[in-house]
Amino acid sequence: MSRIAVQEDRCKGCMLCSTVCPVQIIVQSDRFNQSGYKVAEVPEADMEKCTGCTSCALICPDLAIRVYRTPKKKKGDE
Repeated sequence: MSRIAVQEDRCKGCMLCSTVCPVQIIVQSDRFNQSGYKVAEVPEADMEKCTGCTSCALICPDLAIRVYRTPKKKKGDE
């Protein structure tokens, strides 16, 4: 399952990531980080919808998002 991880200490809550997410699963958290910003997050219930497209990580100005992709199966693998 593809997923993202937000490094909360780096996130400034700009929410640019939410504007490029094709499945619109990135939301602003109710929590604040140590710098006082409300950070981006993906609710646990929506994490399985992540496609691993990396758009959020590419647009993040603070390099606060890591994307973990599910390896694609090769032909003949079951």
